[in-house]
Amino acid sequence: METLIPINIVVSDRSYRIKIKPEEEEEVRRIMKEVNEKIVDFKTSYAGKDLQDYIAMALIMYATHPVTSGGKAQASTAPFLQEKLEKLEEIINQALG
Repeated sequence: METLIPINIVVSDRSYRIKIKPEEEEEVRRIMKEVNEKIVDFKTSYAGKDLQDYIAMALIMYATHPVTSGGKAQASTAPFLQEKLEKLEEIINQALG
């Protein structure tokens, strides 16, 4: 059985507790930092939208463009990222729904 550790991540000032593999923690935290920065960018660029719209826009961008900052293809993290984004989207939908 895989050992998972619980961590708290923050998406647009809301905290979510998820369980991940210990070796994935640094990558998850880096990605969440980038997602939050992108949400702030969208808030600045598209004033007047709902917070859920900004979150959805950021998650869609990451789901459709799995290569993140640095411009290097990370084929090994793409499936990992997609899985985490889907779980995060599910958590957000439950919280907002």
